[in-house]
Amino acid sequence: MTNQIWIAITFIGFMLLFTVVGIYSATKKQNNTTDYLLAGRSVNPWLTALSAMSTGQSGFLFIGQVGYAYKTGISSIWLSIGWAIGDYIAWWLFFRKLREISEQTETETVSAFLGQNTNGVRAISIISALITIVFLGTYAAAQLSAGSKALSAVFDWDYRVGVIIGTVIVVIYCFSGGIRASIWTDTIQAIIMIFSLLLLLVVSIVKCGGFNGILTQLGEIDPALVNLNPADLPLGFIPFFLGWTVAGFGVVGQPHIMVRAMAIDDAQNVAKARNIKAIASLIAAFASLGVGLTARVLLPELLNGDRSELALPLLSLNLLPAALVGLMLAGVFAATMSTADSQILSCSAALTQDIFPQFSHSYKIVKLGTLTVTAIIFVIALAENQSVFFLVTFAWSALASALGPLFMVRVLQKPINRTIAIAMMLVGISTALIWTITPVSKLIYAVLPGMTAGILVYLIAQFFIGDDMKTASRK
Repeated sequence: MTNQIWIAITFIGFMLLFTVVGIYSATKKQNNTTDYLLAGRSVNPWLTALSAMSTGQSGFLFIGQVGYAYKTGISSIWLSIGWAIGDYIAWWLFFRKLREISEQTETETVSAFLGQNTNGVRAISIISALITIVFLGTYAAAQLSAGSKALSAVFDWDYRVGVIIGTVIVVIYCFSGGIRASIWTDTIQAIIMIFSLLLLLVVSIVKCGGFNGILTQLGEIDPALVNLNPADLPLGFIPFFLGWTVAGFGVVGQPHIMVRAMAIDDAQNVAKARNIKAIASLIAAFASLGVGLTARVLLPELLNGDRSELALPLLSLNLLPAALVGLMLAGVFAATMSTADSQILSCSAALTQDIFPQFSHSYKIVKLGTLTVTAIIFVIALAENQSVFFLVTFAWSALASALGPLFMVRVLQKPINRTIAIAMMLVGISTALIWTITPVSKLIYAVLPGMTAGILVYLIAQFFIGDDMKTASRK
């Protein structure tokens, strides 16, 4: 009981820190929608980078990715490497232009950016906004689920308690400071995420007898765990690795991350933010991989009942003093909230700016939209207690496939008409969803076929009706 009290004290202390930072950010705000949605386009590159890293890796890093490494072994490294390469390429090719064009066109949301300068812009914006709300909402619910799983594992609480706590904290600072509060708290959370992961990794490596001890014991459990080549790949390694690389590239379809590039203070600083983010993300990803591997050695019983996604919180309980367990739990919760708050704000923007633009300049209505979206996501999280890894990868692939191809066309400023833009979104997302429910999804991640399908729609249309698209885009 004494241990749980110290864990709770440390955990509550960090939660109060996040909340205070979020509330303090409100002292810098201006009561207009541009400040609420984009922080006045004044965010420095360090904050942009750490915020993007924190909101991009999320509970998936602590819960889903640790569990994936626990089950698959060192071959899980290819997920992290492929994802990092794809993400870096996307930032390098597209995000500086996104910042420039979004300011030139005065667009404040991703859906508005996708629909700009096209006859029938409302239809494009509404459909992309609905896709954002449905799948980003599911993504946010997965974050609340991840944080709740961690609390349940440590305190043996009912699953719903963690969902309620996470929702209340996110609402407090999102409602008070908008995206500025989200970015500021994300930055603090990113630092805690990295530090807590590295701390647990070092302690668990020592407990396993060093790197050689880990490899030896993993090999004794199952030789496949120490094989760099993933098992059961009928199509071979290259399609598998390419699938995860394109998954990282799928950041071009994630509104909660794209909006950070739109909010940075200067387009020329995107390169600096990209490099900082890449380094921080790789450190966190490799640390989570190491934690998953050491957990397989130290807690082999988690395979029973498929409790692999609880590896990190349970390993913390076994290895760390109570106060540091509270820090680790705060790291997990920080990861989930840093993503959930960003996604809630993106969904709120889609609702109040794109679906109901008549309210787009009402600061109070925009904040009411945030509360409405939060309530919907809260209900989804209460009802949904599935694998965090599955929910995150499912939502990520749907968003990347639906919005990514059209986003690239917009950034490259290529001609397109309303019909083709809508077809790209619908064909892309349909392909990803169908691919996800078929056995081939285990061979190649759905982002690759989904984004390819959307791009093919545009290329075929360009070949057959290119002149008509040019004409329509100028109307």
